[in-house]
Amino acid sequence: MSAFRTPSLLALGALLISALQLQAGTWTLDQALAAARQNNPDVRLARLRIEAAQAMEQQAGAGALPQVSVSGGYSASNRAMPAFGSILNQRAFNPTLDFNRPGTVDDLSLSGTVSYSLYSGGRVTAGRNAARAGLQAAELDSQAAEQQLSAAVVRAYLSVRQAREALAAVEAGVKAQEASLAVAQARFDAGQLLKADLLNLEVQVAQLRELQASARHRAALVARAFLLLLGEGKEATVELPAQDSSLEALALPASFAPDLRPELAAMQARCRAAEEQLRAARGGRQPSVNAFASYGFNHGWQSARNAEGWVAGVSVDLKVFDGGQTQGQIRQARAELAQAQELLRKLQLGISLEIEQARLANADAAERLQVSTRTVSQAEESAQLSRARFEKGALLSADLIGVESRLLEARLRRSMAEAEERSSLAELRRAAGLPLFEAAKP
Repeated sequence: MSAFRTPSLLALGALLISALQLQAGTWTLDQALAAARQNNPDVRLARLRIEAAQAMEQQAGAGALPQVSVSGGYSASNRAMPAFGSILNQRAFNPTLDFNRPGTVDDLSLSGTVSYSLYSGGRVTAGRNAARAGLQAAELDSQAAEQQLSAAVVRAYLSVRQAREALAAVEAGVKAQEASLAVAQARFDAGQLLKADLLNLEVQVAQLRELQASARHRAALVARAFLLLLGEGKEATVELPAQDSSLEALALPASFAPDLRPELAAMQARCRAAEEQLRAARGGRQPSVNAFASYGFNHGWQSARNAEGWVAGVSVDLKVFDGGQTQGQIRQARAELAQAQELLRKLQLGISLEIEQARLANADAAERLQVSTRTVSQAEESAQLSRARFEKGALLSADLIGVESRLLEARLRRSMAEAEERSSLAELRRAAGLPLFEAAKP
C-alpha cells in the first residue's frame, strides 16, 4: 500500500509548493505563459471569434438539411370568403348554405410542413465550404495570437529580469563608490587627499543614488506591465527564480520556412472562402429546385366537423431578370477574391522579410552578448586593481570614478544583451512559425 501512496504524496507536495509560489508572486516563464494564455484579452477574443465562425458554419450547413415547421391558429368570422374557406377545409359544405350569409364560422387550423432543397445552383455547398474555410482561418488566427502573446510574454519576462539586474548592478556600483568614498574620507582626514577629490567622489555617489532610484522605479513599472500582460489586474509582487530552465530551453530554429506561419495559412483559407463566395454568387444564375410536403388539420365547433389533408410537390424558381443584381454580386465576389489573393502575396513577402530581420537581430544579439561578457570580466579586473591603487594613494579619484563608471556601463550592457539575445530568439521562433519550445523527443 505504501508503494502507491508515495507518488501521490509527492504529487500533492509539488502542487502545494507550486500554489505557495503563485501566492507569493513567484513566476517562472512556463507559469507566466500558462497564465497569459488563460487570461489575456487577445487570446480570449480569438477564442470568441472561433465560436462565431463555428456558428456561421452551423448556419451555412442548415441549407443542406430538411426544413421542418409547424403552425396553428384559431379564428372566427362571418365574412363570406373566410367563412366559406373554413367550411370547405372542415368538409362541412351543405347545398342549402347561403353563400352570402354563411353565419359565424370558427376554425382551428393545425399544419406541419417539410421542405428540402434539391438543387440550388451550388449556392448551399459553396456557402458551407466558405464557412468551413472561415472557421479554419479563425482557428489559425488564434494560433497566431497565441504565438504573438508568447513572444510578448518572453519579452516582458526578460524585461523584468533585465530591469532587476540593472538595479542590482547600480546598487553594486553605489556600494563600491561608497566604499571608495569612505577610503577617500579617511585619506582626507589624514591630509593625504585634496578636498576636490573628495567632493568628486561625493558627487559621483549622489548621481549613482539618483540612478538607483530611477532603476528601482523602472523595475516596478515593468513588473506591473508584466502582470497586466498576463491578465492579472490585481496588485501583486513579482518574484522571479534565480535560474529558469525554460529560458535555457529556447533553441535556435533549424529551418526558417515561411510556410509554417499560421497567419499565412489563415490567409490561404480566406482565399478559399473568397473562391467559394464567388461560386455561390455565380449560382444565382441557376434555377432553384425545392421539394415540399404539408399536412393540415381543421376543426370547427360551430359546424361540429373536422377534416385533415395533405399537399406535396416540387417547385422550380429561375430568375429571368433581376435588374443586374446577380451580376453585381458576381463582380463584388470576384473583386474580393482578387483582394484576398493580393493580401496573400503581400503577406508572403512581409513574412520573408520578417524572418530575415529576426534572424539578423538574433545573430547581432548573440554576438553582442559574447562581447559584453568579455568586457565585464575585463572591467571587473580593472576595477579591482584601481580600487587597490586608490587605497594606496597611487590613483586619482577622477580616474577611479571613470573606472567604476565603465564597470557599471559594462554590467548594464551585458544585462541588456542577455535579455535581447533570449528575446530575439523567441521572436525568431515566432517569425518562423514555430512553437516557443521544441517538442520533447520520445
